[in-house]
Amino acid sequence: MLKFITDRIKSFGPAWKGLFWLFKNEGNAQFHLIATIVVIIAGLYFKISNFEWTLSCFAIGLVITSEALNTAIEKTIDLLHPQKHEKAGLVKDLAAAGVLIASITAVIIAALVFVPRVYSLL
Repeated sequence: MLKFITDRIKSFGPAWKGLFWLFKNEGNAQFHLIATIVVIIAGLYFKISNFEWTLSCFAIGLVITSEALNTAIEKTIDLLHPQKHEKAGLVKDLAAAGVLIASITAVIIAALVFVPRVYSLL
């Protein structure tokens, strides 16, 4: 049983390695990380509800997951097809569209949660 638990803990290593690589090397992921920090600070400042935290965490997770998958797809396409190719470009565009949809969703959630609070300060 102890080996099973130890093996499960070790299995997280590559995931953490990938996450750190993502934030270190990908400009868009760095932007999303900064946005995450801003949302967390704003959430603490405005004392948002548990439900609003749930929505915010879901949005953050959705965007960062989308960015990680998009990067993985782009790196795979670059490895398999380093030269320009219409279909390879389309695959990369579709993956990027997924990040765009997730980001728009996150912005809508942030607007619903934070705009009324910011407006009340004015």
